[in-house]
Amino acid sequence: MERFTDEELVERCQAAEGSAAREPFLNALFQRHHTKIASWCYYITGDVNSAVDLAQEVCVKAFQGIHTFRRGAKFTTWLYSITRNHCLDELRSKKRRVEETAELPDEIEDWGLESADSAIERNQSGELMRKLMRESLDETETKVMTLHYVHELPLESVSRMLKLTNVSGAKAYVVSARRKLKRAHELWQNRSKTIIKADNHA
Repeated sequence: MERFTDEELVERCQAAEGSAAREPFLNALFQRHHTKIASWCYYITGDVNSAVDLAQEVCVKAFQGIHTFRRGAKFTTWLYSITRNHCLDELRSKKRRVEETAELPDEIEDWGLESADSAIERNQSGELMRKLMRESLDETETKVMTLHYVHELPLESVSRMLKLTNVSGAKAYVVSARRKLKRAHELWQNRSKTIIKADNHA
């Protein structure tokens, strides 16, 4: 991979079919530029603690939008533009961020596509999963699950992104997180049944 320029790696990535085929090229680009992205994030925000997390978020955005890169452009210029915009958005968000009890959705649900009961049940399931993740998983497990299942990054890429040096990399954290979540969900179900029984006998 070292013999290829950034732009050549992007072209091969765009031409590849499926995430598995794209992964070697994405990994090569990540290895080359992750430290540089983190440095840009620190330069823009002045926050060394958030620079690494912001760099990971930028990589996710770049990987997901790799198909938008235009031939003839310079990859580092394109990457810096994504980094700059993301960091500025984060700075603006911090200025107006206040403590909220609930998050607003990105868009209004189309209630015509499903029943209100189904929509409510789906939203409640999502809220429950986020709650169980917050209560049961450690920071690394949460990041691994989010990057792999939400952002659909390959486990090898997640391992490199989070600098996981254990033998199994991100896969070990997925196994651990799934086990914890299963146990947490079972406990939640048992508590719910106990509460329902108590209410019925009240």
